[in-house]
Amino acid sequence: MVDVKRSYDSSRRQEQARRNRDAVLNAAERRFLADGYGVTTITAIASEAGVSAETVYKRFGGKAGLVTAIWERGLAGRGPVPAPQRSDEMQAREEDPRQIIRNWGQLTAEVAPRVAPILLLVRAAAATDPEMARLLADADRQRLRRMRHNAEALTDHLRTGMSPGEAAEIMWTYSSPDLYDLLVVRRRWTLPRYSRFISEAMINALLR
Repeated sequence: MVDVKRSYDSSRRQEQARRNRDAVLNAAERRFLADGYGVTTITAIASEAGVSAETVYKRFGGKAGLVTAIWERGLAGRGPVPAPQRSDEMQAREEDPRQIIRNWGQLTAEVAPRVAPILLLVRAAAATDPEMARLLADADRQRLRRMRHNAEALTDHLRTGMSPGEAAEIMWTYSSPDLYDLLVVRRRWTLPRYSRFISEAMINALLR
C-alpha cells in the first residue's frame, strides 16, 4: 500500500528546500553585486532570504560556497536543459561550422549576463581572499577546458596550421567576462549585437 501522505510530505519538503535555495542564491547575488564580497555577511543574506544563517552555512558552507553555487547556476543558462548540454546536442546535429559558431555566440549571450558579473566580483575579491583566488583559477581552467572541447568539433575546419589548443584560447578570449563588461555593460551594446560580434570575430579568426 502506497503511503500517499508521506509521499506528499516528501515532495512538499523538497519543493520548500528548492525554494529556500533559490531565495538564498538570489539574495546572495543581489548583496554581493550591490555591496561587494568582503562587506556582505551571511547574516544579511539569510535575513533577506527569510531563512536562518545556520541554514545558509549548512547548505553552502559560507560565502565562497554561495559564490560557487551562483556561478554554477549561471553557467546552466535559462531553461531546464543546461547550456553546455544544449551546446553539445547542437554540435552533434549541425554540420556547418559557421552556424555552430553562431549558435555558440547565442549561448554565450545567454549565459554572460548571469556569469560575467559574478566572475568580475570573484576577480576583485581574489586579490585579498585565497578562496576567491582558487575559485577564479578554477573558473578560468574550466572555461578553457570547455573551449578546448568546442575546438575539437572544428578540427577539420580550422585555419591551416591552427591547432585546437590555439583555437580554444581564441574562443576563451572572446567568451571572457571582460569582453562582455566592455561592450555590453560599459558601451551599452545589446545582447544580439554582442552575440553577432563575437560570432563573426571567431568565424574570421578560426575558420578557413
